[in-house]
Formats: sequence, C-alpha cells, structure tokens
Amino acid sequence: MKRFCLALVMVLLVTSAAAAQQIRIGGHGGNDTIIVEEMIELFVRPALEGTGITVQYEPVADDYQRFIVNALSAGTAPDLFYMDIFWAGSLIRSGAVEPLNDYLEKSTVLKAEDFIPSLVDAFTVDGQVYGIPKDFNTLALFYNKDLFDYAGVEYPSNDDTWDTLYEKLEKVASIDPDIYGLALQPEFARFGALAYAAGFTPFNAEGKTDLSDPAFVDAFKWYTGMAETGVGVMPADISQGWGGGALASEQVAAALEGAWIIGALKGDAPNLQYGATLMPKHPETGQRGNLIFTVAWGMNAASPNKDAAFRVLEILTSEEVQQWVLERGLAIPSREALADNPYFQQDHAEAHANHVVFLGASDGNVLPYSFGTYGGDWMQPIDQALAAVMSKQATVEEALQQAQAQLDALMGR
Repeated sequence: MKRFCLALVMVLLVTSAAAAQQIRIGGHGGNDTIIVEEMIELFVRPALEGTGITVQYEPVADDYQRFIVNALSAGTAPDLFYMDIFWAGSLIRSGAVEPLNDYLEKSTVLKAEDFIPSLVDAFTVDGQVYGIPKDFNTLALFYNKDLFDYAGVEYPSNDDTWDTLYEKLEKVASIDPDIYGLALQPEFARFGALAYAAGFTPFNAEGKTDLSDPAFVDAFKWYTGMAETGVGVMPADISQGWGGGALASEQVAAALEGAWIIGALKGDAPNLQYGATLMPKHPETGQRGNLIFTVAWGMNAASPNKDAAFRVLEILTSEEVQQWVLERGLAIPSREALADNPYFQQDHAEAHANHVVFLGASDGNVLPYSFGTYGGDWMQPIDQALAAVMSKQATVEEALQQAQAQLDALMGR
C-alpha cells in the first residue's frame, strides 16, 4: 500500500511538472521594465491562475536588437519578445519568428481585424501575420499656440494643405528674424511622410528606389524650400538636436513629431501652450502621408510551449491591457476599438495630441518605418541630400543625383 501511495505521488509530481509551462518574455530594459512588470502583475498572472502557465519577464538593458538576434541564433531566446518594425523584417525572413495565422483563427479573443490595419500589415509577410502590434506612433504637426496668437494667425488645422500651412507658417515667421515656421529635420523619418502624401513609394515594381519620381521631387523641394526662404530652419542651426527641442525653445512655430514629444515638452517647456493636428494634405493628391513607428509581440518559432505562449500573447494585447496603458499615458494603443475611448475626449492638450497621433495611422498613404534589408542605410543618402540642400552645400538637382548614385550602389543597380 505504501509503495502504491509513493508511486501515485511520483506520478502526480511528474504530471504536475509536465503541465507547468513557464513562458519567458523578452523586452527592452529602462523605463519599460517597471511598466511591463506592473502589467504582468495586474493582468497576466491573475488571468493565468490555475492554468499551470507561469511567466518570467527578462528585460534587456543594452542593445536589445543585437540581443534578440543573437539569442534566436543560439536557441536561447525567450518565447515572446518585442519586435521593432524597423528591423522585424530580417527576423521574419530568417524563419526565427512563428507565423500566427493558425493561432489567430482558433482564438476567441484575439483577431487580426481587431487592430489598426496598417499596423498589422507592417508585420504581415506573404499573407502571414508574424507580430501583434502592442502600440505605435505616427507623425503629427505640433505647434506653439502662443506664437500663432502673437502673429494673429489661425492655428494649423486638419483641413490644411501644404499651401495653406505654408502661408500660416510664413506669416508667423515674419514676426521676428529669430522666429521660424517649421523645424526641418534633415531626415526621411520626418520628410518621408510628405513624400508619401505626394504619392512616392520607397521601392518601385522592380524593387528599386527612384528619386526622380515627380512625387518625391515635389515633396523634397517643398520641404527644403522652407529653409531657403527662412520659413523653416534645421534644428541644428538654432542649437537644437531635434524638432522637439526646437519647438520647446520657442524659436519655431511647429514641428513634425510623434507623441514622444509630449513627455519631452513636459520636462523642457512645461508652460508651453501647444496643439496638434494631422499632417497636411498634398494640394493635388488630397492625401496625407505618414510613417508608422510600431512595436509588436512576436513568438519564437523554436519555443517548446507555443500554445501557452499564444495564451500569454492574448493577454498582453487584450483591450483591458491597452486601456490601462492608454490611461496611464504610456503609449498609443493599437486596437481600433479604442478610437472613441473617453480618454481621447478629455479637454487637455495631451489627450488631444494622442488622439491625433492615433488617427494618423488610418488616414492617407501610411507606410511602416521599415526599409527591407537595407534598414537605415537606405535613408542615409536622402538624409544627406536634405542636409546638403538646406545648408546650401548643393542644389536640389546635385543632391538628388548624388543620393541616387549612392542608393544605386547600395541596391546593386
């Protein structure tokens, strides 16, 4: 009898051990650590109670991209992990990320159509979804209300085209030689949204980049032209490192930034009265353009506990979790159902700005901030061309010819 009881206990212990599944979650360190750990305590662990599934969060303080690439190659990666849209494509193409379509079809609480389409598309390859977007940013026009009031100029609005916005910025810039209309960062990460509004796409049908595309040239001339006329200024020319710093200095009336500027303004210019609008429309296409900056949860294709990992993924991207993230002002939620959330209707600048950024993901020609296998190398020639023209080191034609030659060399043409 004693032997039977002992054997039974051993069977139960083995069965219990087999049923217990620990899901490792990988993510960025820094401020994200406290946020994710609190989210896990409030939502994930309670929802998993009695399932035998446990979670362990493993934040990475250093170079996260390098960590996850190396860990996936070595077979030591966590079951679930952050994927930034800027480099997710290379991981997906390597086969290290689990396709999620089969899991989504079986799920009763998580569907791809619950999320903003442009965000899901950003992590979809050949019809397979490889990541569930957890939050995102787009660009909006942030502006200094006091400068517009002082100049007696109507605030920028969602109805503005490039032409009407230019007129407003020009009037504000005319009030003082040290005041400018727009912060002109020489970066595709800002300028690119305007090129998309004009109809430009980074890669044509042959997979190449054509900087002679009239849509690209149109946007390039409009953007750099403001530096030539003094309506805009590069942040570096007023001793600032980015558009947010330029806006906080109150030397520019507007900047093209994402919701990340909100926290910066709180710290650097707490008394600044600011507003935000959607990106201006191209006067001929009638379209806005934008860039999607987003992060998704991906699943390790080599995970031994994929079903359990997807269960955790369902919780991490649930509407309840995204509501909590939104109310704390931590990020812009990726679920479409939150578009009419009461948080966005609050009567203060931060809520309004977040709502504008949210709407930007679904308005016009919106493309992910991702450039295939070329990554940041693809943007560099364009960034250099913007800087060269706005610093009067080259004409538009010279700068674009040089940039095209660099891109052709990069892309093997």
